[in-house]
Amino acid sequence: MAEIYLIRHGQASFGAENYDQLSELGAQQSRWLGEHLRELDVSVDGLLMGELARHRQTAEALCDGAGLQLQPEIHAGLNEFDFQSVVNAYLAQNPVFDLSDKQASPKVYYRLLKEAMSAWQQGQLVADRLPESWQQFSQRVAAVLDHIRAAHADRRRLLVVTSGGVIAMCMKHMLGTDDRHVIELNLQIRNSSVTQVFYNRDVLRLAAFNQVAHLEQPQRQRAITYS
Repeated sequence: MAEIYLIRHGQASFGAENYDQLSELGAQQSRWLGEHLRELDVSVDGLLMGELARHRQTAEALCDGAGLQLQPEIHAGLNEFDFQSVVNAYLAQNPVFDLSDKQASPKVYYRLLKEAMSAWQQGQLVADRLPESWQQFSQRVAAVLDHIRAAHADRRRLLVVTSGGVIAMCMKHMLGTDDRHVIELNLQIRNSSVTQVFYNRDVLRLAAFNQVAHLEQPQRQRAITYS
């Protein structure tokens, strides 16, 4: 069977005007992951990624650390859902939610994101405020998995650089979990983590979830992040 490494992008720029840029730490996390793969002598023969800047920057830093030269396939289905639109749609219907300390406390924002995602998943948000429904998001992630099985079954090992929401939705499709679990999984996925999947044209089998072996040394544990 072939193997996928589903990789969440490195830490992005939480709280900045443009979130879709790796922070300095995010680039380092990605480079460390590449160096880790090189140390393990992991062979890679394919690279897919979403269209976002943080996906491209993660792939570049990873490949630099690993000494890989791969021509990436860009697939829009690997893009994260538009979490800002989901949050804004939720706030429009729940204006009493207090965001006054959002910048000082990311926990406030993550609590808001969890509630907003839950409302989105349950169809409680006004549809015309959103670029896609929960079901459409689920379907496009399923389509990406179908594409990988059909088009890349001859690979030995494929790197897939994407975002936490997409990886969490992949778990739903591979394991048959409830939609509610997608939200919980999404908030657990660490930056530059690896989720390992074996696959062929017929099946996808989860082997490991949310690994950050490249960050587990004592001197790097503070580099484990979730944004």
